[in-house]
Amino acid sequence: QVQLAESGGGLVQPGGALRLSCAASGSIFSINTMGWYRQAPGKQRELVAVITSDDRTNYADYVKGRFTISRDNARSTVYLQMNNLKTEDTAVYYCKVVDVTWARVEYTYWGRGTQVTVSS
Repeated sequence: QVQLAESGGGLVQPGGALRLSCAASGSIFSINTMGWYRQAPGKQRELVAVITSDDRTNYADYVKGRFTISRDNARSTVYLQMNNLKTEDTAVYYCKVVDVTWARVEYTYWGRGTQVTVSS
């Protein structure tokens, strides 16, 4: 079992920045994909950004050029640097991790979420 601890959310003004962190711990085999998703009130959860074990990244169009995802494999941690935040970025941000066993069985874990509010 893997536990995810998210941090870094909060209240920020439009144009501001925040950095989210998500640290995995527990019985980790080999973490493959790590990513961030978000869910705004009344909307479905959506992809923000993902990063693979070989550092390939993929971003949603609405965050390209503003958000940067990165990972520290030694710390089993994924980060999301969010710059030039907009009011429409307000949401609960969730970390997602895919852990792969030696038998190539994949287990997906979700964090509990961290609130990001962009408001003046």
